[in-house]
Amino acid sequence: MSEETAVRREFLLQKGRFVMAKDKALSEREIIILVKRGNKEAYQAIVERYMKRAYYIALGFVRNPQDALDISQEAFIKAFRRIKSFDIERPFFPWFYKLMKNFCLDHLKRRSRIQEVPLEESRVLKEEHEDREMKEVLWKGIESLPVEQRETIILRYFQQLSYQEISEITGKPVGTVMSSLFYAKKRLKETIKKYLNLGG
Repeated sequence: MSEETAVRREFLLQKGRFVMAKDKALSEREIIILVKRGNKEAYQAIVERYMKRAYYIALGFVRNPQDALDISQEAFIKAFRRIKSFDIERPFFPWFYKLMKNFCLDHLKRRSRIQEVPLEESRVLKEEHEDREMKEVLWKGIESLPVEQRETIILRYFQQLSYQEISEITGKPVGTVMSSLFYAKKRLKETIKKYLNLGG
């Protein structure tokens, strides 16, 4: 009996979604086993599992809802095409994240200036009591950060990931993540301080 057959017999295909016969969720590794053999329905389960996280991370980079949606979708397509090279002993998202990050950086390079989008639409840093102008200053500060520092800000504060989770996704040591975040916050504080001084 093949590995795929062994996995398949425990699951039922219902309306394009995989569900376990005993009401248990299909593990990521088991889904990937099917995906690596070209099963597009199984891959849809991976997309649904991570699409929201992928979208909001892309949005943190590009600040445009439509661009973020396009980029995240393109990244999922590219990941499917490269899935045979994926090591099933490793978690999927860190591998996928690297692909999507490259899409985001390529997108930013192609654009001479980032299109302004109402922050209310982006749903990032959305607090009713926050001043819109302060949000704009903060965003400009984030956009001016080096890529690695911007990345840690997005993952830590927009995705609420732990230092360890950021380390696993980016492939960087925890110490490097903490250092990058420290300097990013320092630069953002200086940006806000300048704004407050000008405002005063």
